[in-house]
Amino acid sequence: MILVTGTTGQLGSAILDALTARGAAPLASNRSGQDGTRRIDFDDPDTVSFVGVDTLVLVSAGEAEDDVVIARHETAITAAERDGVQHVVYTSLTSAGDHLAFALAHRWTERRLQHSSLAWTILRNGLYAELFGSLLAWSGDSLGSAFGDGALAAVARADLAEAAAVVAMSPSDHVGRSYDLVGEPITAAQVADRLGVPLHSVSLAEQRSTLAEAALKPFQPAMLMSIFTSVRHGFLDGTGDDLRTLLGREPADTVAVAAATASLPPR
Repeated sequence: MILVTGTTGQLGSAILDALTARGAAPLASNRSGQDGTRRIDFDDPDTVSFVGVDTLVLVSAGEAEDDVVIARHETAITAAERDGVQHVVYTSLTSAGDHLAFALAHRWTERRLQHSSLAWTILRNGLYAELFGSLLAWSGDSLGSAFGDGALAAVARADLAEAAAVVAMSPSDHVGRSYDLVGEPITAAQVADRLGVPLHSVSLAEQRSTLAEAALKPFQPAMLMSIFTSVRHGFLDGTGDDLRTLLGREPADTVAVAAATASLPPR
């Protein structure tokens, strides 16, 4: 039996759909346990049971400070060891992402799995093309970017979900493997060209001021600034073939995905 965690999130939901499309009958779990899903809340260890689960797709429980995420993942891995899970597929962060402010919890989780009693596969996911598009801001009919001339080896969320499904349905073929799932580098200028609109550059200082005025969680401004800075200075533009190999096809056009997320300027 395959169980996917965090299925109210976009990646977890997409993995569930990808598994179902491939003929699997995965279990879904989330913090609420609504709509027939299994209630598993990593902040409440008493709810965490993986009895009967052979393959656990552990979707990173991010969106929190490092210590919170680490505690959640420790709860999940400890329960997987206790309950007889055979294989954990973990959605981690691209190898090039060590400069990002949210990398620590991912690397800790990888190390915890590598020293566990479990078989494991680590999916080092590149940043989403959808995220890249959402971080471009409209000013009138012009698209603004704090990415400078930097490029991001972005990936469509659906492609990452499909790659996770491929691994989860045949885990024995991927034991002890870490895959770097990145796409072809894209730039803000390419997205603006695809939308047919002008692009104007925003400095990192201006972007920081914008984030300071936004209604964000305490950890989010630093997290987002680390993305802008890393892309701008060329730390996230590396390519690789792992995604193409797992999918058995060419990945999605991430410029189109980012452009669709950026959408049209507000009226």
